[in-house]
Amino acid sequence: MTTRLDASGLSAHPLPGLPADGDKEDRGAVLVVGGDAVMAGAALLAGISALRVGAGKLQIRADRGSAAALAIAVPEARVVIAASTDVAPLIDPASRASVLIIGPGMDTGRPQRRLALRLMEKAPGVACVIDAGALPVVEEAETFAAVSDGRTVLTPHAGEMAAMLGRDKQTIKADPLGAAREAASLFRSVVVMKGATTFVVTPDGAAWRHDGGVPGLGTSGSGDVLAGAIGGILARGAPPVVAALWGVVLHAEAGSALALAGAPLGFLARELPDRLPHILGRICEDGADPG
Repeated sequence: MTTRLDASGLSAHPLPGLPADGDKEDRGAVLVVGGDAVMAGAALLAGISALRVGAGKLQIRADRGSAAALAIAVPEARVVIAASTDVAPLIDPASRASVLIIGPGMDTGRPQRRLALRLMEKAPGVACVIDAGALPVVEEAETFAAVSDGRTVLTPHAGEMAAMLGRDKQTIKADPLGAAREAASLFRSVVVMKGATTFVVTPDGAAWRHDGGVPGLGTSGSGDVLAGAIGGILARGAPPVVAALWGVVLHAEAGSALALAGAPLGFLARELPDRLPHILGRICEDGADPG
């Protein structure tokens, strides 16, 4: 059984309150650890999206080849220079963050997964969004589950879920909810199973179904925006499942807004983040708690 997920249902999952006289420290700090220079844009999309939904501070890992460009492209962020799988320079920023977003634009492989696991170990209690190349695989499930401890959101599409569970993609597409439930239990994480229909599943099997994602969201960088939106809501203090539910709805509504504006297929992922604060405000005005 699944619960239908849309904007009207978010009132049952309110955002944490923020003090009226608060500052950026009260809205949480996000550290995005993404790919190298050739995919640095993915980390940029995730970081901007986190800020757009209300996170207070942003740091982005970059290698030396992309650091200057990222610092100029996102002047709101502090750039942390580190090689792609070098954990040491990231330990202090990770331990002081509210949320880690790991994986946007990353290559897929054991070194990337080890980086994610080690950062989680070095930052106990810090919420995490794991995406793309950093997603765990079944052979590492026991170790990952022990470290995850219910603080993690995983955001695979069907191909990534196939790699996680050691199945073929068509098997995952035939039963995405079943795959999401298996992964959520196996990795002790909230799973966002992305697709035209997106499922959000908790480790205990509770599930939500979001229908109606517009075709234009199937474009490069769209998933990075979703990961950032979930991370930004986490930074504000929301539990993982609440952040996942809000992130999925905000992402889908941003795509719908662009489609209605006349770009059903041709919009770019970079256009999505600017829509997020307006949609967040509208949903809150319609009855969900704005925090």
